[in-house]
This record gives sequence, C-alpha cells and structure tokens, in this order.
Amino acid sequence: MATDAAKLRTGVTLPYTDQGRPDGVPVVFLHAWGESRHSFSRVLPILPDTLRVLVPDQRGHRDATKPSTGYAFADYVADVNALLEAVGVASAVIAGSSSGGYVAQGFALDHPERTIGLVLIGAPLSLHGRPPFADEVERLNDPIDRDYVRGSLSWFRFQRPIPADYLEDRVEDGVRMPARVWRDALTGLSEAVPPTEAGVIGAPTLVIWGGRDELLPADTGTRLAGAIPGAVLQTYEDAGHMVLWEQPERVARDVAGFAASL
Repeated sequence: MATDAAKLRTGVTLPYTDQGRPDGVPVVFLHAWGESRHSFSRVLPILPDTLRVLVPDQRGHRDATKPSTGYAFADYVADVNALLEAVGVASAVIAGSSSGGYVAQGFALDHPERTIGLVLIGAPLSLHGRPPFADEVERLNDPIDRDYVRGSLSWFRFQRPIPADYLEDRVEDGVRMPARVWRDALTGLSEAVPPTEAGVIGAPTLVIWGGRDELLPADTGTRLAGAIPGAVLQTYEDAGHMVLWEQPERVARDVAGFAASL
C-alpha cells in the first residue's frame, strides 16, 4: 500500500492510497461528505491484491486542496475523471459510500466509457433539497469544534459496535474540513440534479443497502436499484446507513466478488 498525491488538471491536488497489483482490476473508492479516504481503512487490508485500489481524499476534505470555490457536484465528478487520467487508468469500477456513491453515479453518467462498474454503498437516490441538518452546518465557524463533529455522529444509529479509534478518526476528518467546505460541499450535493434523473446509467451496478437505514427513505435501496437498468440489490438486513463503518468485511467481500465478475 502506497500513499501519493496527484495534481489534477482541475487545479486541485488529491492525496490518494494506491494498493494491489498494478495490472489488477482498478477500483476507485469515494468517501462520503465530511469523511476522508481513511474511512476505508477497515476495508483496504482485506481486499485481494488482484484489485488495484485507488482511494483519494476528495477536494476540500482532510489532506486535499481546499480551494475557495469549486464545490459543485460537477466539480467532484470532474476530479474523479482527472484522477484516472493522472494515474494512467483508462477505466475503473467506481465504488462510493453514502454521498460518495452519489458522485459515483454522476461519474458513470458523464463518463460511461471509463466506468467498468458501480458499487453504491448506502448511496442516496436523490439529495435534492435542503437536508434537516443544514441549519446546523450553516452556523459552523472555524476552527470546527471537535465536540460538534463527535456529536454529529448521533445523526446515525449504529446497528453494530464500531471501534472507538475508527470513530475518532472520522471526527478528525470533520475538524480538518473548513466550515466553508462543510457548507459549500453540502450545497453542491443538494442543488445537483439526481444522476438517475439526468440520464440513464448503463454500467453494471451493485447496490449495497443497509436494511435499517434511518437516514434515507426506507425504500431508497429498492428505488435506486430500480432506476439503474440491470442493477443488483444486496441488502444487509442488520446494517444501518453507515454500512461501510458497520460491516467492512462483508463490503470488502462483495466489492471484490463484483469486480471479479466483470
């Protein structure tokens, strides 16, 4: 496993983890809003080296460039394309957790020729509109209060125990994202046209859905799979919204199996 940084033609520099065989099936993992590439830290060690796994910090997050502007949904999609160009990968499986899965959908729609397949992990069908916690986010100031970020974890009800050090590292993700990025990135997501409404996604798709997700509408997994022709829905009945956090072993197994099938 190596860590590098790619300066993209979009003008940002993204640190990224690169692991597995250089000739393996490329898989790009995209983290959620407010997180970082480290959110995949429990998945990466158990993935087979037959995959070449690329995991960036997205713009504005953790160690990535934090420009003063450029947090529209299209900017995040363009960064994924530019990252593949920068590392010399023609196409990849794009796997996204939560809102990272929203960006993955946008990438598959805009760049079908570069999308081998999609894995959508607890991903929304739509983020259009104002989320219930938007007022809280708008009141944030720098430096971000660590206790606020820790308290924001209460937005999620966990169905399984999660290691304390892993949760504390997600708090670290939050405090290292400036208040303006919290706001602007959330606005970019909520103002975007949902990808499945903007066009037809043609890539082979695996939807991984937590059966006890209380953050998104209960039928989101079914509706998301139904909106993408041929998509396969895999429901983890004993997982909530944070499927990645709660069941990393199963996520790793299912991503690896899906990638091997393509």
